[in-house]
Amino acid sequence: MAEPLATAAIIALFGVLLTVSTLMTRTLARMGIPVGLLFLGLGMLAGSEGLGGLPFDDTDFAFRIGTVALVLILLDGGLNTSWASIRSAAAPAGLLATVGVAGTAAIVALAGWLMGLDWNEAVLIGAIVSSTDAAAVFGILRGGGVKLRPRLQSTLEVESCANDPMAVILTLGAIEGVAGGNGLSWSLVYEVPIQLAIGVVVGLLVGFGFRYLLNSVRLSATGLYPVLTMAAAFSAFGSSTLMYGSGFLAVFVAAVVLGNGHLPFVAGLRRVHDSMAWLCQVTMFLMLGLLVYPSKLLPLAGVGIALGLVLAIVARPTASMVCLSMLGWPRRQAALVSWVGLRGAVPIILATFPIMQGLPSGDRIFHLVFFIVVVSSVIPGASIVFVALRSGLARRTKEAPGTALELHLMKKLDHELIQLVVTSDSPACGRTLRDLDLPDSTAIVLIVRGDEPLAPRGSAMLCADDLVYVLSPKNDLGHLWRCLEGPLDGAA
Repeated sequence: MAEPLATAAIIALFGVLLTVSTLMTRTLARMGIPVGLLFLGLGMLAGSEGLGGLPFDDTDFAFRIGTVALVLILLDGGLNTSWASIRSAAAPAGLLATVGVAGTAAIVALAGWLMGLDWNEAVLIGAIVSSTDAAAVFGILRGGGVKLRPRLQSTLEVESCANDPMAVILTLGAIEGVAGGNGLSWSLVYEVPIQLAIGVVVGLLVGFGFRYLLNSVRLSATGLYPVLTMAAAFSAFGSSTLMYGSGFLAVFVAAVVLGNGHLPFVAGLRRVHDSMAWLCQVTMFLMLGLLVYPSKLLPLAGVGIALGLVLAIVARPTASMVCLSMLGWPRRQAALVSWVGLRGAVPIILATFPIMQGLPSGDRIFHLVFFIVVVSSVIPGASIVFVALRSGLARRTKEAPGTALELHLMKKLDHELIQLVVTSDSPACGRTLRDLDLPDSTAIVLIVRGDEPLAPRGSAMLCADDLVYVLSPKNDLGHLWRCLEGPLDGAA
């Protein structure tokens, strides 16, 4: 009887942690503090050396849960990444996700070695913390009521999803080299492109295959469609990994293919996967907090904090500025992108790898990563909104009214129901619907002003902060966006 009661107590504690942390996310985002750090702190508070006294040191379990979590996080990222974003950001995001990640890892490794760490330890730490997290960045921007220029937002979104596979490959390569006593092997020079290529090919095959399947079968319940999209993600990961390719890149590519084609009940699918991705983020930070022993942190505080500062202030900005300057980006835009590289769930998952491989320094590396993730998130996080606004590359936005309208179709329709917010500087602000330069193929379905729905008659005048639902063909979305919401000044 004791075991079921203990399990119930753990589940109840987990529920309390989720409740408290979720309710505080909005406040933290406005303060510029990544939400994950709250979950991390609560995990430490509930851990074996905290008030909760919950013992947890099973890194094998954490690794398996973490792998599943990362697959679901990448699935959500891919489903919400448009081809237009990828086309506009392919070159900068691709360079940042490969050369930028490698450069960041190298600078952190060099700094760690200069601070007295063993070279193998330094290389491993650099690889583990080299990738960024979009959810942390855009959570803070949304909480601060800020919207970036389209090209900057697309670059950050695509980079943060595409750079995780590179960090995984570098980490596994470093662990293999350390375990063999030879350090990093030059074979990574050709192994990395091969693994990435296999991941892309497998992702495309799985994505198109499951997209056809989702549109060809009629399932008995709408709740089963997210099950199929998850099956696609797990199939892509497993198939690519077994072929010695990048399983995580395969997941992202498959999700992009799915998200840019017709999917039944697509709005519901995206909402389900968004919730699951958040749950995965929360779980990973709570798990890191439970795995961390505060008594082991104090001896490493100096080096850990210093490496976190190097990552936030030197490594990420330097590597990013070099990459973007190679593409001729304006210095101001490159500087903003380089500053907002917050860390998320991926370093937490990768930090368990050295322990699982039985490396003597595995536990030390894990606790150093704790400091690096915290410091490299707090320093840029607290200043992202200020820096973005001062740079002139972002604008203030007001929160959309709490109204949702969705279109659920089983058959393919070359139209989308989109939600736009009329800004004060929009060409549509102060004009009636009949006076708008809208394509004949579009139709305004609903206007929401405050909490009141308005009928979209021709005499209806649009005002600032109105929420407008429009049914439009996909090829008219660009014109529609400019007409109703208005671009940022000088948007790129």
